[in-house]
This record gives sequence, C-alpha cells and structure tokens, in this order.
Amino acid sequence: MMVAAALLLLGALTAVGAPRLLALADWPDREPVVALWVWQCVVAAVLLCCALSMTLSAAAAWQAVRDHVFARAPHGVVDAYALGATGPWAAATAVTLACAGVWSGAMLVREVVGARARRRRRRAELRLRAPLLPGEEPASGRLVVLEGERPDAWWLPGAAPQLVVTTAALRRLKGRQLDAVLAHEQGHAQARHDWLLHCSDALAGGFPQVPVFAAFRDEMHRLVELAADDMASRRHGRLTTALALVELNEDRGVFGPSPTAQAHVPQRVHRLLSAPDRLPPVRRLGLTATAALAPVVPVLVTLVPGLRALG
Repeated sequence: MMVAAALLLLGALTAVGAPRLLALADWPDREPVVALWVWQCVVAAVLLCCALSMTLSAAAAWQAVRDHVFARAPHGVVDAYALGATGPWAAATAVTLACAGVWSGAMLVREVVGARARRRRRRAELRLRAPLLPGEEPASGRLVVLEGERPDAWWLPGAAPQLVVTTAALRRLKGRQLDAVLAHEQGHAQARHDWLLHCSDALAGGFPQVPVFAAFRDEMHRLVELAADDMASRRHGRLTTALALVELNEDRGVFGPSPTAQAHVPQRVHRLLSAPDRLPPVRRLGLTATAALAPVVPVLVTLVPGLRALG
C-alpha cells in the first residue's frame, strides 16, 4: 500500500528538513513565540505521519482493523487503498509504529510523574524554609521570599504556580529589575511552558537517536526563555530586563571564558540589548498559518485515494 509508505517518507522528510530550515532562518530569535508554535506543528506533523501510517498498515494486515477503520466507507473507497496487495511488511510496520507510540506514551508518563515528584519535594523543602504563619492560608500564585545568600528567582509549576525569590535577589535587584524578573517567571507560568518542556524531554529521552526530537527539546528550552524575556521586556524595558539577568547570574561564572550549564545567559543579555526588530504582523501571521498546515498535509495525503474514488 503506497499511502502508508508515502506517509512514512513524508514524516522522514519533515523530520530531516524542517529543523535544518529553522536552523538557517534568522527570525526564530526575533519571534520566539512563533518559533515555539512552528516547532510544535513540525513535531505534530511527524507524529501524525507515523500514526496514520500505522493505522493504514494495521488495516491492511488485519481484517478486523480494516472493518473498523472503513466501517462506513463505500466499497470503492476501500478498493482505492489497495489494502489486499500489501505483502508481509504491513503487519511489521504496524506493530513497530504501535510499539513506538506506546513507548512515547510511557516516556511522557514517566516524565510527568518524575516532574510531579520533584515538584512535591521542592514544595516540601519550601514549606520547611518558609513555613506558613499561624492563621495564614496558602494563596494561589503568591510570592514566597526565602532567606538565601545567592540571588535567585524561580517558579514552581502546578495547579497553583508559586514564584520564589531569595533575600539576596531582593538586595541586589534595583528599582524595576525585580519586577522584570518576576514578570519573566510569570510568563513561564501563564504560558504553561512546563508542559512544552515535559513533552520535548519525553520524546528526546524516549528516542535519543532521532535528531528532530533532540532539536525539539533543545529549542524548547531555549525559546521558552526568550519568550519569557520578551514578556518581561515589554512590561519593564529591555535594558532593565538585561540588567536583572546580569545581576542574578554574574556570580555564577556564566560571563567568563569557560562554558557553563547556563551559557545561554550571555546570548539572552546580548539579544535584549541589541533589540532586534520584530517581524511585520503580516509575516508573523503567514508563518503561523503555514506552520498550522504542516499537520494537515499528512491528513490530506491519507484522504487522497478515498477522495479520488468518491470523485
């Protein structure tokens, strides 16, 4: 059956070509929110190609699946897919893709369960370091101040996201710099960036040999920070946000010659100070719409034989 093979080929071409095109483009750093959407559409298209190919392969290999998939389709539509002339590879393809789907689900469950366990531990540590006062009720989204010698600020995702800032950060950040840091963390919470990171980490961890998933993970971790930087800079200015980043990270060696785990911070500061122009609204809309078509293409490829038969 040629449609299942065509879907696999389309998925492979998308997985190889789309990351290369995005790596060569000059606009993702200027429009991180649009880039986040494009990456999600690319990965969704790859996964959809695999899912549709698995469905058609299973329909070709087993009559029970075929009767269920084409339950209400005319006989001419079923004949258009040539499900009876597939050879022994249909069952193997269906089983392989089904196993990959189950493995993806298992990796996502593992990632979510692990993240929740880490979050529970961090909240327990937070309660120990900043216990509630008598009569105080935990408020959704409240700001928690911790005694600490290192300037730091972070957010705890969950049903009730919490912003945490240390006393050293309060002493070091001047004027609106603290507001910029809090706006950055609130941007993560409002956009639910934690789910993007969970999904990308699950795919990259489950399929470490697939480059598109590794690139998806790396870009998600980078682009969510740029998107949160932009939210903070729109509210409090690029210079204020850049200075806040410097104040929070200058004692961690990220601005030295030796690379660190947070080597992206200097690039973020440079981006804020250089103030790249945003894309025109028409181009942003065009990129968004074009990316939204990526998951539609596998569906159209799947429906072509049936539509021809009906026509």
